[in-house]
Amino acid sequence: MKLIEYPDQDMMMIDVANHLAGELADCVMNHDHASFAVPGGTTPGPIFDVLCAADFDWSRVHVFLTDERWVPEDHERSNTGLIRDRLLVGRAAAAHFVPLYAEAERPEDKLADLATAFEGEFPISVLLLGMGTDMHTASLFPYAEGLEAALADDAPPLMVMRPAGQPEPRVTLTAPVLRAAMSTHLVITGTEKRRALDRAAALQDPMEAPVSAILPGATVHWAE
Repeated sequence: MKLIEYPDQDMMMIDVANHLAGELADCVMNHDHASFAVPGGTTPGPIFDVLCAADFDWSRVHVFLTDERWVPEDHERSNTGLIRDRLLVGRAAAAHFVPLYAEAERPEDKLADLATAFEGEFPISVLLLGMGTDMHTASLFPYAEGLEAALADDAPPLMVMRPAGQPEPRVTLTAPVLRAAMSTHLVITGTEKRRALDRAAALQDPMEAPVSAILPGATVHWAE
């Protein structure tokens, strides 16, 4: 794990956006396309606001979420809505979006179709992750039902998770897919998340601290 500390959040968001833009630009210059996996939540929004204006061939970038709540795109809890509003605008509107949601009551009913759409997207070229204070990342929550299977080396790329206390099921990329990314960036803010990161690094137990599964190969960006 490489840790980069920043004096303030604004500087961090700009620097991370520039890092991601450089990696994506290099990838599309040398490959048919770049696969770019991003988190939902509020933290990455300022990164997307800068990144969407980066000047390279976005039409050869395939964007997808690390995880999605099983709600329609226009729902207030949809991660897809955030991506469309904050990332897939400006120059980045030319990118191809690969969804993690399809209209159905249960995610299991559409999981096979979703997985088919992801064929050819792995390994992930550039991975951006967030982390909760409970040390979860993507929708890999501590001790959640199905977590052990999602952490296994032979886990399928996509799995349905139903974390306790969450109002809806989720579809998530699994640990082996996240670990295999060519470049991994984890962005966190605040003292509480920094303490959670330090704890996860010390524990090295992905059942208690799922984010620890991706830390060895990650660059972690932190600002108070």
